[in-house]
Amino acid sequence: MSRSRRDFLRAAGSLLGVGLLADVLPAPGMAADAMAGMPMRTTAARLAAPNVPLVNPAALAPFVDTLPLPARARPVGRRGHPAWPGRLLPCYRMEMRAFAARLHRDLAPTPQWGYAGSSPGPTIEVERDEAVLVEWANALPSRHFLPIDHTIHGAERDRPEVRAVTHVHGARVPADSDGWPEDWYVPGRSALSRYPNAQDAATLWYHDHAMGITRLNIYAGLYGAWLVRDAQERALGLPSGEYELPLFLCDRLIGRDGRLYYPVSDDPAAPWVMQCQGNAVLCNGKLFPYLDVEPRRYRLRLLNAANSSFFELALTHGLAFRQIGSDQGLLPAPVERSRITLYPAERADAVVDFAGLAGQRVQLQLHGGGILEFRVRDRGRRDDSVLPAQLRPVPRLDVAAARDRMLSLGEVDDAGGNALRMLLDGKRWSDPVSERPRAGAVETWSFVNLSGDAHPVHLHLVRFQVLERRPFDLFAWNARRELKYTGPAQLPPPHEAGWKDTVRADPGMVTRIAVRFEGEPGRYVWHCHLLEHEDNEMMRPYELLPA
Repeated sequence: MSRSRRDFLRAAGSLLGVGLLADVLPAPGMAADAMAGMPMRTTAARLAAPNVPLVNPAALAPFVDTLPLPARARPVGRRGHPAWPGRLLPCYRMEMRAFAARLHRDLAPTPQWGYAGSSPGPTIEVERDEAVLVEWANALPSRHFLPIDHTIHGAERDRPEVRAVTHVHGARVPADSDGWPEDWYVPGRSALSRYPNAQDAATLWYHDHAMGITRLNIYAGLYGAWLVRDAQERALGLPSGEYELPLFLCDRLIGRDGRLYYPVSDDPAAPWVMQCQGNAVLCNGKLFPYLDVEPRRYRLRLLNAANSSFFELALTHGLAFRQIGSDQGLLPAPVERSRITLYPAERADAVVDFAGLAGQRVQLQLHGGGILEFRVRDRGRRDDSVLPAQLRPVPRLDVAAARDRMLSLGEVDDAGGNALRMLLDGKRWSDPVSERPRAGAVETWSFVNLSGDAHPVHLHLVRFQVLERRPFDLFAWNARRELKYTGPAQLPPPHEAGWKDTVRADPGMVTRIAVRFEGEPGRYVWHCHLLEHEDNEMMRPYELLPA
């Protein structure tokens, strides 16, 4: 389990401004004019008390609403594209629009934004190597209903309040369709994106990625599932159809009038806060839902769609998860786990067997409290699914000759340890591109976490393997930028032995991954998936060069 921010800062001792020194000192090669452009503000704003009365979820009746299951998206027709001359491809139209829905039986309808007017949006299912087109259409209102911080890069007052661009998280996709944060479009406009789907079966997801307001647009509800399927996975005989359940988890703060409340600082001119954590945990857009299930195996596709919160999940009745996959598809073999911890954007694919529990109620619990109830009812149907002992080989990448990039994760703090902004390798989004891998090359990226937070780091376009985590001397780094290890390398646990696209980088640790840069050359992005961090400079471009 990762250490907390407070524990880490206490362990770092009384050195004033550790985070400030680590991140304001320019990294090698960082331009002096980029440093000169940094704001001179030295004190972070504090979290403001909510200006509306909030719902106490504990006061609501649990398990009175059925679990919603997202609709399956259907193509609206077939369409050509210059990348595939002479072919007509299935084309989806995904319209982002405002809607209102009850998060709980006893709450007023909550205004939200969603793809196709729902949150989560419809699930897009595709087959490996079968290309599709998607028209992402912005039909949202012209005014945002959540607080925009105009001091954040990309969200200045001369930008339209409502902007959107969709990123399919985990997709191997051409750069012009990846959801570049500055390629946003306003209400009344749309973008046509192409998806080759040349990758293994996996649980991907789509969400907004507009520069400076991603945290607000996703909090408003702009996300959904994207499932890649293939013949190799289908042949395993895993639970499927109605026995396969996508479970999107996120936390929110809800006003007693049903409206979403997004936390702000006590400075009206700069409302950004470094984390957004709610007390109401939604599962597929509902608070405390229930689902009737049968005494048999089910496949749960778990996804953390929260802005900043990690979720530690467990089942009652002594049931175990048998995890079969992670971010980018199947593991080599099932891994039995009593608990599954997911950081923002991470996924876990797990099989749960309710056999022998007919007539009982099983809860999916978060940090010890029930968030979803399974009601086991025997309908007399036979379970034909299987859970094979072996799933899919994951050949390890050869890193013997790989280039290693040492990249720091840090923040600019005030003297009280409160964050002013978040940085990757001491650089801002607008600084020159510093990571230029070549197509087909294998590299290792070592994330040196100088901050007190565990950061889920996501690389667009590629999948990677977790190599190790290793503790280091923070003071040696701050004093001399010297990487001095203080303990042995910690190998990843079995549930991280597959392909990943988001990795948890713990405080005080160097987290090392191996990446083969497969895909079309162009501009892509890597960033922290704590959305408040991503929106305040903890995102950098990288450029994939031709082989």
